[in-house]
Amino acid sequence: MALSKKEQLHFADQLLTLLESGLPLLNAIALIYSTAPKSWLPWIGGIYAQLKKGESFSQCLRSQQNLFSMEFINLIRVSERTGDFNLALKTICAQLEAQIELRRKIQQAMSYPMITLTSSCLLVIVMMIWVVPVFKDVFAHFQAELPVPTKTLIELSAWFEAFYIEMVITLVSLVSLFSFAWIKLTKLQKQCDRLSFCIPLIGQLLRLATLTYWCRTLGHLLKSGLPLPDALRVTAQSSNHWLSHDFSAEIFKHLTRGWSLGDAIVKADPRHSLFDLETLQLLRIASESGALADMLQRRATVLSNQLSNRLNTLSHSLEPLLIIVVGLIIGSLVIILYLPIFNLGQIV
Repeated sequence: MALSKKEQLHFADQLLTLLESGLPLLNAIALIYSTAPKSWLPWIGGIYAQLKKGESFSQCLRSQQNLFSMEFINLIRVSERTGDFNLALKTICAQLEAQIELRRKIQQAMSYPMITLTSSCLLVIVMMIWVVPVFKDVFAHFQAELPVPTKTLIELSAWFEAFYIEMVITLVSLVSLFSFAWIKLTKLQKQCDRLSFCIPLIGQLLRLATLTYWCRTLGHLLKSGLPLPDALRVTAQSSNHWLSHDFSAEIFKHLTRGWSLGDAIVKADPRHSLFDLETLQLLRIASESGALADMLQRRATVLSNQLSNRLNTLSHSLEPLLIIVVGLIIGSLVIILYLPIFNLGQIV
């Protein structure tokens, strides 16, 4: 199982601090081993043993069963050519910090809506299974026809009460089946990633997040000295989205056939599913002027700011909207339940 981004950042930050203090790499790894959590000991011990045998640091990382991202390993591999480990580790730390911060912003913006909607659904289910049947027993003593909304709600509640166990089992089975299919079928992952950009409100945010990650990753790799084709290949391997992965692979293919970066992007993404026109134009100009790495990093910063602003706007807009929706749902249920009591004079 791969290390989380926070764990990779912690390891890179520790190693950078020790190397900057003047320790050799082997001694730095030994010192990290002496203070590492128990779960880290096997793979740090493996790295230390391989380093003692004379293997390169990037090869040691690569042999640790995919614990580290391809981007992490390739930045280290490039630094072995240039002899500047510190620059590679600083780049890795900056990249991981940016990725963690981006994920934190998305989770923070979406946590309130998800908690509110989940709580509302649970509350409605509780009312349908346990609260409405109590009113049903009370209404059974009335000697008059109940309002249509109340009758419908009682019938729906009886259906929920009779089949809620089967519904839970079915839901768990479907989720388990989808999870199993997701793990086994790459085509399903690709289709879901492609459709995710079409989700109202959220789709545009996902596209911005994916493009930000792509620009920042490619920019850091180019800045570290990796050639553009190799940097694109590593970007594809380290991508967290299949659409980004496939587009990076297509751009790499067109570059190797002699096309310029701008033309390669247009051929890979003719419908602008990932690359907007402004980003495409900036990358075309930067690739021709030789300032591609700097432009990618600046563009990643701009896109990250746009994403933050949109997340804040969405979060602030959804809060009152969700309160209104939840209030309408719960209020409607209460009013429907009390309709016979409001009309008690006519019923009795």
